[in-house]
Amino acid sequence: MSTNTFTKAAMLILLTGIVSGCKKKIEFTYTEVEAAVQNITTSVTATGTIEPVTSVDVGTQVSGIVSKLYVDYNSVVKAGQVIAELDRTNLMSELSSAQANLKSSQSELDYQKTNYERFKTLYDKGLISANDYEQARLSYIKAQQDVTNKRESVKKAQTNLGYATITSPIDGVVLKKEVEEGQTVASSFNTPTLFTIAQDLTDMRVIADVDEADIGEVKEGQRVSFTVDAFPNDTFQGAVTQVRQQPTTESNVVTYEVVISAPNQDLKLKPGLTANVNIYTLEMEGVLAIPSKALRFKPSEAMLNDGETITDIESRLKVWTKEGPNLKAIAVQTGVTNGTLVQVTGGLQAGTKVITDVQSNAEEMEGEQQQNSNPFMPRPRNRNNNNDKKKN
Repeated sequence: MSTNTFTKAAMLILLTGIVSGCKKKIEFTYTEVEAAVQNITTSVTATGTIEPVTSVDVGTQVSGIVSKLYVDYNSVVKAGQVIAELDRTNLMSELSSAQANLKSSQSELDYQKTNYERFKTLYDKGLISANDYEQARLSYIKAQQDVTNKRESVKKAQTNLGYATITSPIDGVVLKKEVEEGQTVASSFNTPTLFTIAQDLTDMRVIADVDEADIGEVKEGQRVSFTVDAFPNDTFQGAVTQVRQQPTTESNVVTYEVVISAPNQDLKLKPGLTANVNIYTLEMEGVLAIPSKALRFKPSEAMLNDGETITDIESRLKVWTKEGPNLKAIAVQTGVTNGTLVQVTGGLQAGTKVITDVQSNAEEMEGEQQQNSNPFMPRPRNRNNNNDKKKN
């Protein structure tokens, strides 16, 4: 085939594509959604840590060597149950010394009392000076005070001896054991922790860190659902019991602690697990709702098909419906929204279809025209043309 013949064929194909493209018109189709009764919810997400509602660190107020341990990790204990004992040798020695000092002070008191009574008799008869009498009375008072002090020392030594026996302050389960038999504990500066006991593992809680942008929506009593990595297929339920006012700032991020109840009857939840929390800040059940984007839709003359018309109204809030070839605006009253759905409190009935979006075939037509107008696009071979070429 000559060059001129090829050029004429290409031009013919181009003109044919343009003519055939001009015969098609842009058509618009509308996306319609029915107003329906459904639930509207909003939630705040956060992460937190599971912990017992009540846990107690059990320590000792005296120093000494741990002589006996009666519990271990996960041991179930009762209030008042002996869980450990310290060596009592030094404590008993201190008690004996305090008791001996008390006896000595008591003997001194008896002497000073007798001496005071003798000096008082002599003073009343005018046989001694007032100064000697006052000196005897003062010595008697000091002896009384010394006996009182020595009695308190004995009580303190007895109390310390009692502290050598460590008992559980609550009913619960031992979560942590910090000491072993033979270990020395010193309470000189602070109380050393021996055990941590959780009161009731069936009653847990989640301490969640909520971002400052979301904390304003969180209130006590709101429903909460959460999951833990240990049981990915289980969803646990709880409720907000406290919103703490103390902020925490870390890396310029401000969060607030929210306390969430976490019933744990099956004991799946363990202290220290990380919880992925959803706090439902809004829950509306069984309300008439439409997609929020229906309120943002606004038709124009440019998006009408042949024969279609627009009937508009003056209203701040309105949605559009399609009645035959007519796009009609309807005024509505709205309630709460979660960004995706909006509650309709008036103007619409369930089942009414509202327009949320519009699409056209413009892009499809543009693609077809570009394909038809390009003579270099590959095309299906024509059997007749192939036969003509063979004849030539």
